[in-house]
Amino acid sequence: MFGPFNQQGAGELNVLKPHLQSTVFTLLDRNASQREIHRLTGVDRKTIRRYRALRADAEANSPGEVTTGPVSADGQIPPPRPPAFGASEATVSSSLARSACEPHRTWIEEQVRLKRNAQAIYQDLVDQFGFPSSYQSVKRFVRTLRHSDPEQFDRLEFLPGEEAQVDYGEGALTIDPRSGRYRRPRLFVMTLRYSRRSFRRVVWQSSQQVWAQLHEEAFRYFGGVPSYVVLDNLKEGVLKPDLYEPELNPIYSAMLAHYAVVADPARVADPNRKGCVESAIQHTQGTALAGRRFETLEAQNEFLRHWEENWASKRIHGSTRRQVEAMFQEEKPHLRPLPVAAFRIFTEVVRTVCDDTTVRVDSSYYAARPAPIGSQVVVRIYASTIEIRDRHTHALLRVHPRMAHPGSVVLPTSERPFNPSRQTAVLLASAERIGPQTRALCQQVFDTEGRPGQRAMWGIVGLSRKYPARLVEQACAHAIGNRIYRYKHVRATVERLFEQAIAQVGATPQPASPLTQDHPLIRAPAEYGDLFSRAARHDAGANGRQAEAHDDRAPATRARGACATPTSSGATSAPAASHLKLETKPHDDHAGN
Repeated sequence: MFGPFNQQGAGELNVLKPHLQSTVFTLLDRNASQREIHRLTGVDRKTIRRYRALRADAEANSPGEVTTGPVSADGQIPPPRPPAFGASEATVSSSLARSACEPHRTWIEEQVRLKRNAQAIYQDLVDQFGFPSSYQSVKRFVRTLRHSDPEQFDRLEFLPGEEAQVDYGEGALTIDPRSGRYRRPRLFVMTLRYSRRSFRRVVWQSSQQVWAQLHEEAFRYFGGVPSYVVLDNLKEGVLKPDLYEPELNPIYSAMLAHYAVVADPARVADPNRKGCVESAIQHTQGTALAGRRFETLEAQNEFLRHWEENWASKRIHGSTRRQVEAMFQEEKPHLRPLPVAAFRIFTEVVRTVCDDTTVRVDSSYYAARPAPIGSQVVVRIYASTIEIRDRHTHALLRVHPRMAHPGSVVLPTSERPFNPSRQTAVLLASAERIGPQTRALCQQVFDTEGRPGQRAMWGIVGLSRKYPARLVEQACAHAIGNRIYRYKHVRATVERLFEQAIAQVGATPQPASPLTQDHPLIRAPAEYGDLFSRAARHDAGANGRQAEAHDDRAPATRARGACATPTSSGATSAPAASHLKLETKPHDDHAGN
């Protein structure tokens, strides 16, 4: 058993009174658990754990049997006797053999590699190997196996204007105007990585639009934009975290593209990547906002602005050992200039194209062609306009002005299917193309009969497909003059005018058109006379040869002609005789000769 320890021997150990030290060491020798020792003595478990470690160190440094000799005069434990020459290896093996788990080292190391905890390993040791010692022995042995060197981190250094880091924290207690109670708002912080200059703003609620708007305010506060923005994987910025291709929120992505900034989301559960803004949030909460309360958000934002300008930016940073404001003045020229126009905040929703080729947005309907019916499109809702985009390619399909009244329909007439109840404007436009009188008559019909009068208007306009528009115009003028606003009257008038026009065309002699006398294709009269003479001589020779060839057939021909002549009468006799004469005349002449 060990004797009591004083403060000098224990170092930073919480020194117990001698009788408590004796009690603790006695219970430790009995393999009592820390919980049991704490229950019996009231000593804190951390103190018990340190006394256990101190005893283990003393045992490791004392080969052989440890005795509890007399305590020195000043209350310290005498130093251990030096080990014998050549006994160092024996000391190590002796200290290792003191653990009851040493015979099962190989099996326990395998279980540790499987990431099993000490409790599970202890239970299997008891069930499989009949382990006689306590759970504390297994836990200490597993702890030594899992001991490793501290993880080393790289020191990240960036160029001026290269990177900014953003994140949310919690602000100071502020009265919520909705409930009248104190509540902590969300604290937005953007920190420039090079100079550590920060922008701080508190808001009650965050959203896609609020997140993008806070970035814009930070860019305007700094007077420029960095090249990269490192953010956490919160939904306002990253929809789907991924190690290789994280999917950004569309509103956030559009805002960064407007300012030519590239987002660099940190890995999941890797706060060290954006440790600069994490430290800025802790500094703000612990120094500026700790113990404070505000009546409004505006008061807290004004306090944060004042604190940043007068205290945070004037401090000497602990890592760089330079003033934050001085480094910011070096970094500011390297920030990219702000664009001329601010980013237009929008809300993005997905809508399905209805069977009338429109999409419903805020109780109004907007044309979505060329998107097919039943397909889904992306709708961006701006303050004064509506943009309809393809869901897959985000190509712009339509742009409409945003309607203020619910139930409004933005659908051009040209995109509507045929519907007689909506064709008044189309009919009047068609009548206008025929003539002013037709337009006036159709307007009078609609004013008199209303929507049922569209049928008569269709009939009047349809007359122009069959009759000349001039005649339809005259008939409409006649109907207006006689105050007869009927389709049948107009049709009868058009038909009568058309018949009169046809009759005039048949009765009017057509003037003879002058013949062309001179043309390169027209020959001289002498050439035509010579041509006719040669043709006549050729025909005469051909007729003579034909007569000689058919001389033996002449009686039959005359008999046929004699039989045909008496039976021919009336209208048919002349053609028959003429035909007969054409066939028999050459034969008769030949016979007479």
